[in-house]
Amino acid sequence: MPSNHQLSEVRKSHRLTLTFKVSNVSEYIEMRRILVFGGSGHMGAVLRRNLDPARYRLTTVTRNPRSSDDLPWDGKTLGDWADTLETADAVINLAGRRVHCRYNQANLQEMMDSRIASTRVIGQAIAQAKNPPRVWLQASTATIYSHTFGDANDELTGVLGGGEPGVPDVWNFSIKIAKNWEAELDAADVPGTRKIALRTAIMMGIDKDSAFDIFSRLARLGLSGKIGSGRQFVSWIHEVDLARSVEFLIESDLSGPLNLASPNPVTQAEFAKELRSAWGVRFGLPATPWMAAIGAWFLNGDTELVMKSRRVVPTRLTEAGFQFRYPIWPAAAQDLVLRMRQTNN
Repeated sequence: MPSNHQLSEVRKSHRLTLTFKVSNVSEYIEMRRILVFGGSGHMGAVLRRNLDPARYRLTTVTRNPRSSDDLPWDGKTLGDWADTLETADAVINLAGRRVHCRYNQANLQEMMDSRIASTRVIGQAIAQAKNPPRVWLQASTATIYSHTFGDANDELTGVLGGGEPGVPDVWNFSIKIAKNWEAELDAADVPGTRKIALRTAIMMGIDKDSAFDIFSRLARLGLSGKIGSGRQFVSWIHEVDLARSVEFLIESDLSGPLNLASPNPVTQAEFAKELRSAWGVRFGLPATPWMAAIGAWFLNGDTELVMKSRRVVPTRLTEAGFQFRYPIWPAAAQDLVLRMRQTNN
């Protein structure tokens, strides 16, 4: 900050307001205090990396505090962390067992329980707060929509999944998790707090072991070809647009479910082709579904990520005026590759 800037800090309704005085002209900027529950994962890292620190003060609430600024919690019971809601402008809940794992019954149940418990206790904490946060952004997933090769699913006319013929049982369980997750948000009695369910597509970020990192490793090995028919759709969002959309929603008056996804989903075959192009790889071996299953097992994951056709578009977000910086996959992939190379150098 330049030396001729004078900064004063005042409390207003328990929120933090900053006053910048420049050449006898005062510009009032309200500093938002954001509590990010489960913020130690990839999405939390993306928010810390991309949200403007001059506007947003992020505090991570986590089971594994890594710094003195982090707040501890267990993800299921009320504690001292609840007191911080009194001075928070927004809550973002990302808590829940990581989905990159083998989809056995124990892991699936832990995915369910961790999401339901954390959402429930945050709702309880907000309900008892005397000065509750203005907005609660609750993680959800675009997986909630049906497996489809047809019309795109949006928030207005999209078809929620569950019980589609011919799909693996674990896909239906993933949808059950998503529905129960959102139901817990809906059940929270917090009339003073605006609630948003973030139906997020596959986030493409540059962190190690993120989805983009895993896809990129396969591409560089020549293993990122067509999987199955290659017709299945991939819905995705660049990490910068993920953070920008979160900022947009905090400052908006929107509520309810919103799709956080690029307006241009692509087929898996096109997704893989453009990713290889971004890395300068000319060839990618195709894979049958059973080959993909073996590969997913070795990667400690599940084929749902690459075999389910997620054709999701962000109608409510775009109609509200949000403009994507990276709406097209080829340009997004090229930018992410550049960012990853710069980070690793």
